[in-house]
Amino acid sequence: MSIPKGLKLCCYITTLILFIFTITVVTLSLTIFKPKQPNITARPIGLENIQFNGTYPNNVTLDVTLSVLITIDNRNYGGFEYKNSTGYINYRGILVAEVPIEHKVIPARSKVNITTTTDVMADKLILDPDFWADLEAGLLNLTSTATLHGKLSVMKILRLHATAYSTCDISIFIQSRDIKSKCNSRIKL
Repeated sequence: MSIPKGLKLCCYITTLILFIFTITVVTLSLTIFKPKQPNITARPIGLENIQFNGTYPNNVTLDVTLSVLITIDNRNYGGFEYKNSTGYINYRGILVAEVPIEHKVIPARSKVNITTTTDVMADKLILDPDFWADLEAGLLNLTSTATLHGKLSVMKILRLHATAYSTCDISIFIQSRDIKSKCNSRIKL
């Protein structure tokens, strides 16, 4: 029994279309839809309620509230939705603040600003012997870290688990209350 020519032609055309579709999908996934690293910056935008009370080394209290602007620039062609998370601010390796980061959806190829505040754990700063020297010099160097666990969705078809990591070096100039930061971020699928 022989296969009709029409059926053979249909199989060849279907195979060719599937081959072209596969090549197109692979090419797009390796070029346009390839996940790009997000630009995440955590920039303190203000120091509030700075109050020193008492004398060193006895009975010193310090109350500081730090406002933080977190900017997430999603350069991907897919949206990123992350869960509630917490960022951490360290001074010379000692945890001095926890920054709450609320659940958010960041649309494809867009930038989102998130503003949050945190109270600095001043007792940990005061106990560090280098704090007083840095305070006298007028410069505090901090490091912030954040990990955002979520999902990356491309065209609402493909959903991938993704984690975005961010590390920022923050310099606070005490006299001018000026703040500068430099951040590095990456995404892991």
